[in-house]
Amino acid sequence: MQVLVRDNNVDQALRVLKKKLQREGVFREMKARRAYEKPSERRGREKAEAVRRSRKAARKLAIREGLIAGPPRKPRPQARPARPAASAPAS
Repeated sequence: MQVLVRDNNVDQALRVLKKKLQREGVFREMKARRAYEKPSERRGREKAEAVRRSRKAARKLAIREGLIAGPPRKPRPQARPARPAASAPAS
């Protein structure tokens, strides 16, 4: 994994690195490896994760096909009207 540091901006590079590690699941795996997990617990957890993934995929498909209503959409902010040009001061 590689992160480029632009303009000596290390803070931004760290944020990008953390986001990449989060997406890859490195933090979740580190937390899971802190303590031993029994094989039966592992199977149960993995099965629950698979069920969750399949339900999420089915829900997304149903929303896409219009079978169920999706989450309410946030209203888009209205475009502000342009400010009138400043006229010369009246004297």
